[in-house]
Amino acid sequence: MRVLPEHLRNTLKEPLGMLVDEPELVRLLATKRHIVSIGDVVTYTLLTRRIEPLFCVVDYRTGRGDCEPSVKKTIQSFGKKTVRVNNPAGVITDELWNAIKQAYAQKGNIPVRIEVKGEEDLAALAAIYLAPGDVTIIYGLPNKGVVVVPATEESKQKVKEIINEM
Repeated sequence: MRVLPEHLRNTLKEPLGMLVDEPELVRLLATKRHIVSIGDVVTYTLLTRRIEPLFCVVDYRTGRGDCEPSVKKTIQSFGKKTVRVNNPAGVITDELWNAIKQAYAQKGNIPVRIEVKGEEDLAALAAIYLAPGDVTIIYGLPNKGVVVVPATEESKQKVKEIINEM
């Protein structure tokens, strides 16, 4: 298990990639083949735009409240396989890490929905770190927009430095 230390909390309030709004997100993703979405709102946005991710990681919460029932229903309609994991806030459990690793191993074969009991707040770190080079990871940054992170060596190195401090 990896636990986020207090001194890294402000670091993660900054985007790990390009911060965009919804129209820009849709434009950018039009050319991407393999997408991973972390978070309920970004996953819902993709699905309502008929963009299917390889897998998504969701906890059916937005901010500190539950998702709207229509959002939850749309997300639950995605995926041929559902993996449920426990992951408290501020950590990346081995269970979540392994679920993301397995979802990449099945890349393209079966769309997967990873449902987190707890919080998926740090799942983007694992998703970026473990991603093959042809994947683009997206996650929401509360009250700011959506972050788009291509799985480049540079982005993976940035995440590796964070993970090494956990």
